[in-house]
Amino acid sequence: MSNNVEEKILHGTTTVGIQAKDGVVLCADMRASAGYFIANNNTMKIQKIDEHAGLTLAGGVADAQNIVDILRYHSNLHRVEKHGPISIHSLARLCSLIFHQNRGYPFMADILVGGFDAEGPALFNIDMFGSVEKKSYVTTGSGSPVAYGLLEEEYKEDLTVDEAKKIALRAVKAAIVRNIGTGDGINIAIMDKDGFRLLTEEQKKAVIEL
Repeated sequence: MSNNVEEKILHGTTTVGIQAKDGVVLCADMRASAGYFIANNNTMKIQKIDEHAGLTLAGGVADAQNIVDILRYHSNLHRVEKHGPISIHSLARLCSLIFHQNRGYPFMADILVGGFDAEGPALFNIDMFGSVEKKSYVTTGSGSPVAYGLLEEEYKEDLTVDEAKKIALRAVKAAIVRNIGTGDGINIAIMDKDGFRLLTEEQKKAVIEL
């Protein structure tokens, strides 16, 4: 595999995460690309890990799905053994450990982990080397420079989830317009005191014109 194609597989997407005062918003486009080839135009890049937690995927699909399966397994195990949900921080550290243990044959993925636990909302970015960063807002993928432009202008510390979802949708929509690796629609999920839920098409269109 050439370095050029490998780079495009890893970065051909746009994902956005925003921590609001009452929850976390995760947003992503739906295009899966390999270089300049559009492999799939209906890719679900937001995955539910547990009733209170989710993540976004950027990178190699098989690697990212493997990480999702591992996190779901340990989250379910924690519920059974500890009689309660795993913390978002612990999920992020577990994801970091998975990346770090496989650094010889690294997972080609960049993950945003977010959710709402006993401590409130939390958002983390974990890269392919296992680095963990707690974020107020973050975007990954080839469309991230465009998305960051909008996020840095509009993010405020006291955002509500309703405000954050509008900003996240606008950021990914801007990336779709300007980035070849981003496109084919937008998915968005909210995690707050009521748990994880994906917005329907009608709910998304009620926020902005897609």
